[in-house]
Amino acid sequence: MKKQELILVGGGGHCKSVIDVIEEIKTFTIRGILDVKEKVGSDILGYKVIGTDDHIAELNNKNVQFIITLGQIKNAGIKKKIFEQLKYVNASLATLISPLAHVSKHTEIKEGTAIMHQAMVNAGAVIGVNCIVNSKALIEHDVKIGNHCHISTSAVINGNCVISNNCFIGSNAVLLHGVKIGEGAVIGAGAVIIKDILPNQIVVGNPGRSI
Repeated sequence: MKKQELILVGGGGHCKSVIDVIEEIKTFTIRGILDVKEKVGSDILGYKVIGTDDHIAELNNKNVQFIITLGQIKNAGIKKKIFEQLKYVNASLATLISPLAHVSKHTEIKEGTAIMHQAMVNAGAVIGVNCIVNSKALIEHDVKIGNHCHISTSAVINGNCVISNNCFIGSNAVLLHGVKIGEGAVIGAGAVIIKDILPNQIVVGNPGRSI
């Protein structure tokens, strides 16, 4: 069976983690990586940086898929911009699920999202486009996660929570059952969220407080 060609957009630390997931999946072959002009020609874990995001249109064809491999700390703006650039040229986006993760068959994982090693996504969860569910994160039953979100390492999103678009949930953060997180909110590492959070709030601590 011929492997699907994949182009990675973004060559930083998160790219390395995604490469590890791709190598475990074994159904993709990495054609190359897109990054800043200064890195073109360099190698990342043995894979060439073949261009910048200015080359997306010319590299796009029916035989290739893309995945955005930029990390997302707080602001989703750059990832969202690249996603829109890919959609403008009708590029196909891969959805990556590590074979070392547990993802219920009763979930919906939308295009461009990466589920990393040892993450757990339980029944009834819906995860939007261009998201990161990072290593060891737990997404419980019936959680709804919007587009362009990053759920960081070991975060716990309890049942029936709703996370709006463009949110960042830090490492080891805990959202209590049914909490709603407004669009663009940032939840700091280790925060414990016991009530709804307004859009664009930055929240830290236990219990979570706005700063």
